[in-house]
Amino acid sequence: MSRVRFALCSRILPVIMLTAVPTALCCAGLSAIAAAFAADPTGRPANSDPDLIRQGEYMARAADCAACHSVRGQPPYSGGVPFDLPMGRIYSPNITPDPDHGIGHDSEEQFARAIREGVRHDGASMYPAMPFPSYARLTDADVHALFVYFRYGVKPLATTPPASTIIWPLSMRWPLIFWRGMFAPAPQVALKTTRRTFPDTTIARGAYLVEGPGHCGACHTPRALTLQEKALTAADGPLYLSGGGAVDGWHPPSLRQENRTGLGRWSEDDIVAFLREAGAPLGSAFGGMADAVEHGTQYLTDNDLHAIARYLRSLQPTRMPDPAWRYDPATETALRQGDVTARGARVYVDHCAACHRDDGRGYPTVFPPLAGNPVVMDDRPDSLVAILFKGAVLPATRTAPSSFVMPSFVRSLSPQQMADVLSFIRSAWGNDAPPVDVETVRKLTPTGGAPAIREMPLN
Repeated sequence: MSRVRFALCSRILPVIMLTAVPTALCCAGLSAIAAAFAADPTGRPANSDPDLIRQGEYMARAADCAACHSVRGQPPYSGGVPFDLPMGRIYSPNITPDPDHGIGHDSEEQFARAIREGVRHDGASMYPAMPFPSYARLTDADVHALFVYFRYGVKPLATTPPASTIIWPLSMRWPLIFWRGMFAPAPQVALKTTRRTFPDTTIARGAYLVEGPGHCGACHTPRALTLQEKALTAADGPLYLSGGGAVDGWHPPSLRQENRTGLGRWSEDDIVAFLREAGAPLGSAFGGMADAVEHGTQYLTDNDLHAIARYLRSLQPTRMPDPAWRYDPATETALRQGDVTARGARVYVDHCAACHRDDGRGYPTVFPPLAGNPVVMDDRPDSLVAILFKGAVLPATRTAPSSFVMPSFVRSLSPQQMADVLSFIRSAWGNDAPPVDVETVRKLTPTGGAPAIREMPLN
């Protein structure tokens, strides 16, 4: 979802030696249909009616196209979002209908093939940072609406993003033909999965949105050594949405029903609130998920949000046994009595307690709780380290119009202090995650483009 998809480039490129210059449309849940547009007597294409354009815009929201193809402050979908990789920099393409700089010359058949099969209009393979393995299961009607929207509902812009700095031989695309053949489902096969029978039509709709346009598995499903998702749908087994690998410094958590590290304690309404407002009683959005809410899920209808939530709540936990989490007041009692002898307690009181409180419950949904938070109890501390290092923004949404910022602590905490405070919150209030050592913090905090972390004496 969003920028995080491109982070996969840095892991896939060295394996298959091809370019990381994704060109075609990394947007919305699309599929194939053909046909040119018939013009009415006024010369306006008959299929560019307002209702169809609105439908296409809605699907573009559901697939979060803007996050990768729109630079903040620039016109929508004009591309140019930079992504730095070990072998160079790439930029997202212009996907407006400009005929020379965007996709204005693409036929609907070419558009659909790019989305569903990862093949550009010139026949070249696209880099799988564009999640065509998920988009392959989109319906013809949704692809058609998307094509109409991007052809007639988006303003054409004559801008070309800067050229990639990826050099040969990593710029070769032909090895992707074999990757696609092995790991990307053919649209006609994927659509059968899309249309599989569910006992509940609401869950069926949720499955379509999550597995198709939402492409949630691109981040939240583990990948094999050859970088394909180990499961593309819930029908492929319990690894689907069981938690992904590191993406752009974050570790996407499980979206299944684990009590401690998944959504097992989240109600349907909690999930809906998270997708609509980026915050819920048990956690808040950060990183790429904050972008996904800001550009996409907040615009979905209540019916679709509840469908997504109901589908996610139908996914059984992967980890068994799965003991329940229970709040332990011992840490709260110690802090309120002024006892900061535990490792990291002093750092927590000085830097964290004002927002997250002595009891670790925070002020939902503005300042998220740390007690019982699935991300806090994740086996991997990547996301926690990234939040301390980069900071985080809870985006403003239509129903929660104020944004809130957690600052970066890169200038105020040393790596040792970061390790200490993370170890503290991972073992407090009933949390039971492993401690974090200073070498892990250093490993997870590259300083390129950001202030170097300074060693500071402990208080």
